[in-house]
Amino acid sequence: MRICLKQISLFATCTFLTLPLSAIADNASKNREISERFAKCDTNHDGKLTREEAKDCMPRIYDHFSYIDSDGNGYVTIAEIQAIADN
Repeated sequence: MRICLKQISLFATCTFLTLPLSAIADNASKNREISERFAKCDTNHDGKLTREEAKDCMPRIYDHFSYIDSDGNGYVTIAEIQAIADN
């Protein structure tokens, strides 16, 4: 069986192009999970998660609350959590 350089190049290109798609899918899945958990924890449905709301519901957020709440306003948003999770 003979494989030509053109086939190898095409295969490598296709493989390379699909790698970012899997990363995007992973981020989308992670962001969806964060959004779902956030909605369950946000007991007053104001779009903000206080340290107290995070305490029993999102313990990792609770443990790192001060770091995530970098502006010190006393709450975190989905966007702030997702930004930390993407790093």
